[in-house]
Formats: sequence, C-alpha cells, structure tokens
Amino acid sequence: MMLSSMIDLRAHAELTPEQVTALATALAPLTSLQDVVRWGFACSPAREIVNVFVQDEFSHDVVMSGADGLYLCFDTT
Repeated sequence: MMLSSMIDLRAHAELTPEQVTALATALAPLTSLQDVVRWGFACSPAREIVNVFVQDEFSHDVVMSGADGLYLCFDTT
C-alpha cells in the first residue's frame, strides 16, 4: 500500500511551529505502510497502530498513537 503523497498536519493548537515542522520532517520520507510501522516501532516510546479503517479493498486509513496524546492518521491506497 502506498501512503497519500500529501502530508496534511492538522495538529493540536498547543503544538509550536517548531513541533509541527519536526513532525512534518519525520513523516515526509514515509511512503508506505511498512515505512510507517517501522518508523513507529523505532520511536521512543514506540508508536502503536491503534486502528485500521478499511474503506474498500484498496484504501485503508491507519491511525497511530502519537506523542503527547496526539494521533496520526495515514491514508493508504
């Protein structure tokens, strides 16, 4: 599965611009669900996949726990 090529950060209002930039930089190289899972497990603490929403046979939304109570949603096709 390939991730959507666009990163849309709709971050919590309490994130600083620096935190948003750091998150965008960390997510930019992720191009597949495999990349996301490997990146999540490499984080400290590890980020877990919380849920997968199957849209159809080709599209899935993957929700992963983030830092500071945030969640990351990846749109895969």
